Order: sequence, then structure tokens, then C-alpha cells
Amino acid sequence: MSDPSRTQKIPGPDHPITLAPADKKLRVIFRGQTIAESAAALVMQEASYSPVFYFPRNDVKMAMLARTQHNSWCPYKGEASYFTMLAEDGREENSVWSYETPFEPVGGIRELLAFYPNKIDRIEEF
Repeated sequence: MSDPSRTQKIPGPDHPITLAPADKKLRVIFRGQTIAESAAALVMQEASYSPVFYFPRNDVKMAMLARTQHNSWCPYKGEASYFTMLAEDGREENSVWSYETPFEPVGGIRELLAFYPNKIDRIEEF
């Protein structure tokens, strides 16, 4: 039996979602270390939420991430998996997420990584 809380919703006028190239080089800093640098990041604008940058995995220092068992559900994007960021002086649990098999309307974020802004030092242009 399917779980009604896991029903897919389609972006539309009541909940718009746009995905576009970030059009700038971005760097993610975590505990003073660069964890990602990309000229190919995407920016998602979902409804009235703050924009979210999604980074290709090959532009992220994956050795600084450890997959966790945590997951979450978004009716517009699907199931998200999570990673913990690791640094010599600490870690941030479940601070990076990825939609590995997102719904088709947002398929462009497949396997890209996004960082919780309050868990990193900053995202900066370079």
C-alpha cells in the first residue's frame, strides 16, 4: 500500500520551482576549509524560500563528507539523502543533502549536493 504522505506534487503557480545555472564561480567554506568550488553550480528558487545552490559532486571534496542513514521527503523533489561534513576540528551532522533520484520536474538536481547555510562558514563568489 502506498504512503499518502509520499504523494508527488507538481510545481506550479501555487508552488513555483525554477532551476538555473548560478552564472558565477562559487566556493563553499566549512571551518575555514574549502569544501567545494564550482563554476557549474545550479541555483534553485522554490516558492518563497531562500535560493539554494546545488553543486556537482566532482566539484566537492567528497573525502570531507560521510553519508548518513538520515533521509527526508519533499513532495516536489522526492527523497533526499544526507551527508555529514568532516573537518580536522569538528563535524556537522546531516549538513549536506542530495536528491539522487528526484522527480522529473526537478531532474536537473540529480546527485548534486546542497549545503545548509547555517552549518557552513559561507558560500562566496570567486
